[in-house]
Amino acid sequence: MASSDTAQWSSRFAFTLAAIGCSVGLGNLWRFSAEAGSNGGGAFIVVYLACVVFIGIPTIMAEFIIGRAGRASSAANSMNDLADRSTSSRLWSLGAWAGMLAAFLIVSFYAVVAAWVMAYIPKFLVGAFDGLTPLQIADQFTALTESPLELMPWFLAFSIMVIWLVARGVNRGIELASKVLMPAFFVLLFLLSCYSIFSSWESGGTSQALQFLFSPDFSKIDGSVAVSALSQAFFSIGLGMAMMIAYGSYLPKNISIPQSAVIIGLADTAVALIAGLAIFPIVFKYGLDFSAGAGLFFQTLPTALIETPGGNLVGAAFFCMAFFSALTTGVALLEPAVAHASEHFKITKAKAAVYVGIVMVIVGFGSLYSIEFLDFLDGGLTAPILLPFSALMVVLFVGWRLDKSIIEAELSDSDRKLGKFLLLMIRYLAPLMITIILVAGIQQKYF
Repeated sequence: MASSDTAQWSSRFAFTLAAIGCSVGLGNLWRFSAEAGSNGGGAFIVVYLACVVFIGIPTIMAEFIIGRAGRASSAANSMNDLADRSTSSRLWSLGAWAGMLAAFLIVSFYAVVAAWVMAYIPKFLVGAFDGLTPLQIADQFTALTESPLELMPWFLAFSIMVIWLVARGVNRGIELASKVLMPAFFVLLFLLSCYSIFSSWESGGTSQALQFLFSPDFSKIDGSVAVSALSQAFFSIGLGMAMMIAYGSYLPKNISIPQSAVIIGLADTAVALIAGLAIFPIVFKYGLDFSAGAGLFFQTLPTALIETPGGNLVGAAFFCMAFFSALTTGVALLEPAVAHASEHFKITKAKAAVYVGIVMVIVGFGSLYSIEFLDFLDGGLTAPILLPFSALMVVLFVGWRLDKSIIEAELSDSDRKLGKFLLLMIRYLAPLMITIILVAGIQQKYF
C-alpha cells in the first residue's frame, strides 16, 4: 500500500499527543517510582536522563524513519519495502515481527492490569477501604487478582474500548482518544502532584521527596543502577513494540522526525518525574515501601490515601488518571497488529480491529485466570527478549543497512544537524546499550 494512500495525522499537535499517549503508560506511574526508589533516587534519575537522550530518543527516530519511509501501514511490510529498496535481506523485518508480537501480547495482559485500575475507581468512590487495616486492604487486591469473574466486566469493557477506538481509524479513533484523554491525564497529574506536595509539606515528606529525587548522590551509581536506568528508559518510552513505526507511517512529510523524537522522549521523561512528585511525598510521609511496584499502587497507596482529607476522592482521581494513560497505551499497542492484518488481508480497519481484538481477548483470558501466565508474558518473554531484540534489529537496520538516500530524504534542512547527531547514536551507542539490556534481561531471568 503506498504511503500516499494511508491515513495521516491531522496536525503536528494531534500526532505529538498520540505519540506521547503511546509512550506514557502505567510503567511511568509505578515502575519509575519503584526503580528510582530502589536505585538511589537522584543518582538513578541522572543516568536515566542520559539514557533517554542518547539511546531512547535516537531509537524513536529510527522507528519513525522506518514508519514514514516505508510504503506501508504494517511495520513488517515497511521494513520489507525498505530492505528491498536498500538491497538488503528481508530478514531484517524480523525486528518488526518481534515488535508486533510483543505489542499484541502486552496489550492482552495490559487489559487485565487496566481492569485492576478500573475496579479501584468505584472502590474509592464508595469508600470500600474506609476503616480497613493495611493487611485488609492488601488482601482486597489479592482477592481481586484471584477473582476473574469479578474482573471480567472491567477486562471486557477496557478491551472493547480499545478495539472500538482502533477500529475508528487514525483521525476518528486514535486522535480522538489522545485529544480527550491526554489533556485530562495531564491536568489530573498536575493536580495530584500539587496535592501530594502540599499535603505532605508539614510532615517533611515533601522535603524528603525533593531531596531524594533531585539531590543525586553519585557514589550510588554502579553497573546495576546504570542497567536499571537504561532498562527503565527503554521500556518507559515504549521502544521495540512497533508502535512508533505504526504511528510514523501516518506522519506527514512536513513534520520533523528528529524534533518529534526529542519532544516525545522528553515529554515521557517529564511525566515520569511529575508522577514521582505525585507519589514520593506521600511515600515519605507515611514511610511506605517505594520499591513495591504494583503493590505500591494497589496496596500501600490506598492505605495512605484513606488517612488524608478527601482521600477517597483523591484516590478515585488517581486511578482515573491511571486509566486514561492505560487506554491511550492500549490503543497504541493494538494498532500495529491491526494495521498489518488490514493491509495483509485487504480488509477494512474496522474489521481487522474486531478480528484481532477477539484474539486479543482470548489470549487475555489466560492472564485473567492465571497471574503466573501474565508474569511469564511480561517478565519472561516480552520484556527480556522480544522488546530489546526488536529495537536492536531496528537500530542496526537504520544505522547500517538502510540506504543513506532514504534517510536523507526523511531529514529536512532545518533539522539535519540534529538528525545526524541522532543517527550517530543509532549507529554506535544504541546497539551497544540495547545489547546490554537484552543480555542482562535474559541472564537475570534465566541464568
